[in-house]
Amino acid sequence: MANHQKDSLFVLIKSLSKSEKRQFKIFASRLETSSNTKFIELFNILDKSEVYDEKTILKSGIIKKVQLSNLKSYLYKQILVSIRLNIPSQNIRYQLREQIDFAAILYNKGLYKQSLKILDKTKQQALENDEKYMAYEIVEFEKLIESQYITRSIQGRADELAVQAKELNYKNTISSKLSNLSLQLYGIMLKTGYVKSDAEYKYIDDYFKKHISKFDEKKYGFRERYWYYNAYLWRSFLVQDFLSCYKYSHKWVTLFYDNRNMIYLNPVFFLKGNHYLLESLFMLKYKTNFKKYLEMLEETINDPLFPVNDNISSLSFLYLYNNKLNYHILEGTFAESEYLIPEILEKIKLHSEHLDEHHEMLFYYKIASIYFGVEKYAECIFYLEKIINNKNLYVREDLACFARLLCLIAHYESGKDFNLENQLISTYKFLIKMNDLHEVQKEIIRFLKRLNTIYPSDIKKEFIKVKERFVELEKNTYEKRAFLYLDIISWLESKIENRKISDIIKEKAKLSNR
Repeated sequence: MANHQKDSLFVLIKSLSKSEKRQFKIFASRLETSSNTKFIELFNILDKSEVYDEKTILKSGIIKKVQLSNLKSYLYKQILVSIRLNIPSQNIRYQLREQIDFAAILYNKGLYKQSLKILDKTKQQALENDEKYMAYEIVEFEKLIESQYITRSIQGRADELAVQAKELNYKNTISSKLSNLSLQLYGIMLKTGYVKSDAEYKYIDDYFKKHISKFDEKKYGFRERYWYYNAYLWRSFLVQDFLSCYKYSHKWVTLFYDNRNMIYLNPVFFLKGNHYLLESLFMLKYKTNFKKYLEMLEETINDPLFPVNDNISSLSFLYLYNNKLNYHILEGTFAESEYLIPEILEKIKLHSEHLDEHHEMLFYYKIASIYFGVEKYAECIFYLEKIINNKNLYVREDLACFARLLCLIAHYESGKDFNLENQLISTYKFLIKMNDLHEVQKEIIRFLKRLNTIYPSDIKKEFIKVKERFVELEKNTYEKRAFLYLDIISWLESKIENRKISDIIKEKAKLSNR
């Protein structure tokens, strides 16, 4: 039995909606003959199966094992053709591609004027919707027709097409270089993480300035500005300049709201920009703007004009609900957010095929934080252990790290500290293997190690002492991000003042006017 997650055909069939399955069967019935009904039978078997089981397929007798691979490939292709024929008409990219195909058909038939007429109209649509790559493809097609055949076009047509090709090529080149820079910065983030020293900061800053200085922002259109802001945003994240993160993610989101048709044409870029904006506001603890943009995002997602497909639905869930939890964590309204947890868990199951493991674990960490805030330590530990026991978090070791640290504190708070020494040893072993070990993490381990050796009468003094140490660390640019994962200072203040951590955080949120 193959792993169904690795069988592309099975995963594709399971991703189809009821209407897509119905459309495929109608489409397939048109192809049906006595010799090709097998692919329809294979579709029905896989559609009814819970997991991909090759033995079940072979036992049905519809196909021999040596023929199965070819039949699966044929079925896969026919499903894609069926979906392609039923793409919603409002998708401008498919409309443009269809018109280019029509123009190619007319060209091959020798109907050059008709082909050029379609191409000219399609080119205008492409430019209006900032589809410059397609516009450039169309111009090159127009040049081909004009250069090979006498079309008796208006005078100056050749010069006009040459100028258009040059301008489009220039802008497409800028977009490509900016998107390359953005991708390279993202690659650095995955490989080395955030900068941890002045030397690393200088390297990133020099690298960025060297590449970004080649571009003239005054000549940018929508897409060029988008990639320009994207590149600046990744540079800002890398060097942990959260104010700059806010500046460029805000420019990114404003660019879409100022060009609303682009929201519906590029919904994924729109969603990601909003997520980065809300993440920046969370890091800066600007709760007023956080609430404003979160509400704007939810309103846009719920707009009937906003595109809907599996990918967009999963991203909408991920970014909207992740930031709903962030808002409650920012405000300290942990009890008020508990209602979200069953809904999130249900949606995680619904979107499991499209949700990567890291983001699922990130939800568990946020849920654990909510339970910690309402002092439900058993529930907190339950979700943290889902992260700790996950062996696949190679990219985001910091998430696994803070899950372990919060789990230690939750065990301490719940009074289950009889096994704390073993957990401390296990956590310390994990930390020393990390490439991204910060002073905050080291200090937390040192502090928790000392707890069992301190007399009860001296515990409050120890809390005050260690709090002062963390307050100093929070001022360090390369350490402050750690406090967003684990608000150790607020927890220490709750112990010193003998108050609930939720009350401490709520009080801080009220004192902030931002």
